Amino acid sequence: MAAPNPHDLLSTVFGFDAFRSGQAEIVEAVTAGENTLAIMPTGGGKSLCFQLPALCREGVTVVISPLIALMRDQVRALRAAGVAAGALTSGNTPEETDAVFDALDRGALKLLYMAPERLASGAAANLLRRAGVSLIAVDEAHCVSQWGHDFRPDYLRIGDLRQALGVPLAAFTATADEETREEIVTRLFDGCAPRVFLHGFDRPNIHLAFQAKKSPRNQILGFAAARKGLPGIVYCGTRSKTEGLARALGEAGHAACHYHGGMEPDARREVEHRFQSEDGLIVVATVAFGMGVDKPDIRWVAHADLPKSIEAYYQEIGRAGRDGAPAETLTLFGPDDIRLRRSQIDESLAPPERKAADHARLNALLGLAEALGCRRQALLAYFGEAPEEPCGHCDLCDRPPETFDGTTAVRKALSAILRTGEFFGTGHLTDILLGIVTDKVSARGHESLPTFGVGTEYDRRQWQAVFRQMMGHDLVRPDPERHGALRMTDAARPILRGEASITLRKDSVERAKDRPVVRTLVSEEDAPLLSALKAKRRAIAEAARVPAYVVFNDRTLIEMAERRPCTLDEMAQIAGVGATKLERYGADFLEVVSGAGKTPMHPARRRLAGRAEGQVFDRLQAVQSELVRGPDGIDKFLTCTQSTLRQIAERRPGSLEDMSRIPGMGMQKVERFGSAFLEVLEEAS
Repeated sequence: MAAPNPHDLLSTVFGFDAFRSGQAEIVEAVTAGENTLAIMPTGGGKSLCFQLPALCREGVTVVISPLIALMRDQVRALRAAGVAAGALTSGNTPEETDAVFDALDRGALKLLYMAPERLASGAAANLLRRAGVSLIAVDEAHCVSQWGHDFRPDYLRIGDLRQALGVPLAAFTATADEETREEIVTRLFDGCAPRVFLHGFDRPNIHLAFQAKKSPRNQILGFAAARKGLPGIVYCGTRSKTEGLARALGEAGHAACHYHGGMEPDARREVEHRFQSEDGLIVVATVAFGMGVDKPDIRWVAHADLPKSIEAYYQEIGRAGRDGAPAETLTLFGPDDIRLRRSQIDESLAPPERKAADHARLNALLGLAEALGCRRQALLAYFGEAPEEPCGHCDLCDRPPETFDGTTAVRKALSAILRTGEFFGTGHLTDILLGIVTDKVSARGHESLPTFGVGTEYDRRQWQAVFRQMMGHDLVRPDPERHGALRMTDAARPILRGEASITLRKDSVERAKDRPVVRTLVSEEDAPLLSALKAKRRAIAEAARVPAYVVFNDRTLIEMAERRPCTLDEMAQIAGVGATKLERYGADFLEVVSGAGKTPMHPARRRLAGRAEGQVFDRLQAVQSELVRGPDGIDKFLTCTQSTLRQIAERRPGSLEDMSRIPGMGMQKVERFGSAFLEVLEEAS
């Protein structure tokens, strides 16, 4: 019996007369059993590229997807088209799960959708082997990227599953830069190069727009009012904001509801059902709603808060206009968003090199927000595409921003960075440029730098806007190992040397002058260190399985960030650092503050940290080191133990006879060190 023809099934099953651009060659490769990686824009028809081959091939195709709502929608649509499909997810009822197992046992299923968490069970491979799985399709393949924006740990099991079943694998995603594509190949295909299809990232029907935050709620309400009756999504950074903004939209006469990961499953399903079935509903959601939306006629997407990265931004706006009709987007951003995203990176448990890469990704998003020309060109350039002409369909093409020659300002900022050794963040650098003598400036002698006071043409907030645009141009990046200190990139050096110029947005700098000051827990200069201290606290707390505040509370970490203790003695003076916590955690947190490796300290000395006896101990140890071979340096080597020195520091013997009673001090040691030790004790009394 001849295998079904994909072109015939395209028409008879799916109702399409022709493939969309790029689909035919992918369908052909997957149907032929080639290992395949396809990067296609959201709305480009990825699902058809594994559903159609599944009907052309013998056996069952298992589809791994992280999106329960999307899986349910696709199964429902396939069944409506006469295709035998089922799903095994945590959202199933017992009856639904039994029906799927029964269909597998009868050999009556062509497509089986599974959540990646199912792969954690050792029985998963046996189940799929018995079911006659002949192809693995992986949707949202970028979730395998361990440091990506949507990482799912169970995706790391898929490569082993492919080898265990010995079947081809087809991976699909809409958001994968070159680094992520390499990681997908390594983790899913064990480094064996699949056939790669890269079909572009452009969604020309979507209008792109960014706005600086002024009154965010009113900005969102105004955007929604101009599109009343059209279905849309508003993404928010916090759960509480989704609820408050949904109420505000409702009060303004919109049909609106909220959605976030803290809701009960039934409540989430109700929102999903309403969104699919009601016309003109607005869902105000966290990214928990992000990829699980398969509604083709969403007409607009707004971000009330800055997304985490360009990948996340692209994924989320990709929910709009999947039917190819015009759609619109609006993304709000402000300094508070940027601080939040920076702190999330710094507080993560990722290694320093990954944090640096994430800061670079955030820089790229800032570059898109502060772009000078066509936004679509900037967005596509990030993904490696280079359109020759502006799109004519974004806010900057509609109304180009005012610009100015920012070369002099940027050179001043870069000079301040270089002359301070690339060891400081924007707060301290701004103090230098404005000529403000702070304690930190005085302590380091930075008031004598040539750049001190050369930037008084701008105020503090305007300099912050200049630094932000410098990050957007990727001239500087925060260094996670130096707690947010700015490091210059290679792109900055020609500007510093006077070999290149740079244009900045005038509106961003002028607008900053009128922006209110945002109150924060610590100064901008100390914020990255506070984030690093919180990350250390989180790691210790998770290892001990205790709440974070049990290690240290926020107030203690804030004081550490502000005072920056250099020794355990100084650490012991921080409020909330008692003797026990100093013993347990002091060296770990000191390592974070100093940025250097741990300095070993004997437990006997550590017990004296923060006490006057600690200073006495240090002096006794120094004197002892001078006399280990006697006053002339020719005698037998002799030392006292750390415990003995601690007892001398604590008990303060007043004579050689008293000294001899200290455990560990025999007559030889009293003769060698006794008089010198008594002098130390007398000086300390």
